[in-house]
Amino acid sequence: MAVSDHVDLATFMEGVKKRNPGQTEFIQAVHEVAQDIFEFMSDKVEYHEAQILRRIAEPDRVVSFRVCWEDDNHNIRVQRGWRVQNNNAIGPYKGGIRFHPSVTESVLKFLAFEQTFKNSLTGLPMGGGKGGANFNPRGKSDGEVMRFCQSFMSELYRHIGPNTDVPAGDIGVGGREIGYMFGQYKRLTNRWEGVLTGKGQEYGGSQMRPEATGYGAVYFLQNMLKHQGNDVEGHSAVISGSGNVATHAAEKITQLGGKVLTLSDSGGFIHDPDGIDQEKIDWVKHLKTVERGRISEYVDEFKGATYHEGKRPWDVACDLALPCATQNELNEDEAKSLVSNGCKGVSEGANMPTTLEGVKVFHDAKILYGPGKAANAGGVAVSGLEMSQNSERISWNQERLGDMLTDLMEGIHEKCTEYGEQDGGYVDYVKGANIAGFKKVADAMLAFGVV
Repeated sequence: MAVSDHVDLATFMEGVKKRNPGQTEFIQAVHEVAQDIFEFMSDKVEYHEAQILRRIAEPDRVVSFRVCWEDDNHNIRVQRGWRVQNNNAIGPYKGGIRFHPSVTESVLKFLAFEQTFKNSLTGLPMGGGKGGANFNPRGKSDGEVMRFCQSFMSELYRHIGPNTDVPAGDIGVGGREIGYMFGQYKRLTNRWEGVLTGKGQEYGGSQMRPEATGYGAVYFLQNMLKHQGNDVEGHSAVISGSGNVATHAAEKITQLGGKVLTLSDSGGFIHDPDGIDQEKIDWVKHLKTVERGRISEYVDEFKGATYHEGKRPWDVACDLALPCATQNELNEDEAKSLVSNGCKGVSEGANMPTTLEGVKVFHDAKILYGPGKAANAGGVAVSGLEMSQNSERISWNQERLGDMLTDLMEGIHEKCTEYGEQDGGYVDYVKGANIAGFKKVADAMLAFGVV
């Protein structure tokens, strides 16, 4: 096949849209990667002939199943569960489980697709997958959550295993949910094995896992700044979200001498011009994990802060921004606001939180922009280390894991700069992450032949 015979980007994307009707999140994710990969593959006949990108954009399998459970009032409830196993060319499928009403097949396919490249960037032997259900744990009792998790795992256990597919937590799935699912897996299989990550330390979990995604996003931001001769210290930051990723990102920003101005949840955001210090962060952690409260309660506890109902924090003037909530939470107009207010760098703690239009604004303004597949890879990296510890029946201490996380994020940054550095010193981290993540998976797939 001559290079001139290759399908172009527009034709490729038309095929993706035709095969995945109505799956807007998945189509967006594929397009974001494909536009960089097509340029990289322009003179690489072997990738075109083997249809590598087409194969990566077609999951190995999508498992869909019914989840029946009984609530506290003895009503029978029915949800839908999924596991998307996207690609296992470089290792077992690896990716979180999400419980949220917004979960659809499209959302999980986009997350599994992104996870494939993210896991590749870590350098660890992990493929890409994602799963979840349209179940909302908010407002449910512990008993209801337990019964749902047990029912969910009663189907999922057939499709996972330590050398097949290793799920983790995600939105709506924390330590409580992981514990219930692991207990049910163990009961059904009569095996103790590292089939889930994010476990409690009492039963095989890793130190540093709760901190890893938030800390990693800040480490990546720090690496981007250092590449320009700058630093987090003395800079202000706006952060969205108030869960595990957001609070640990805030914690690390504070430790490095930055000043955190905002946190948020689905109801709105709080702005604290005095800065959200460690004492306040600890209060938010307790509010969210123990009391399961709302971020609006912050302003009752800490005077001087304001709550902005139904809004997101991107209009607040800042030096740095870390979207740590959910996909497509930062749009074109909000990106323009950040740029016009002097924002120097954005590091994504969530998966695809910036729309394609917003990414273009950051790219055109030539500000530092770390995409989620690179910036938030710290979480899955430490999950990979948890898998290693489970396999060896050992537990590494926090200091060792912290050093490994720092090194992993530095390594990801180096891979992004290798493929993303442009004339004049500007680094296109999106392009760098996409190409570096793709190349490792693609080369493994070429080695296997047509399978």
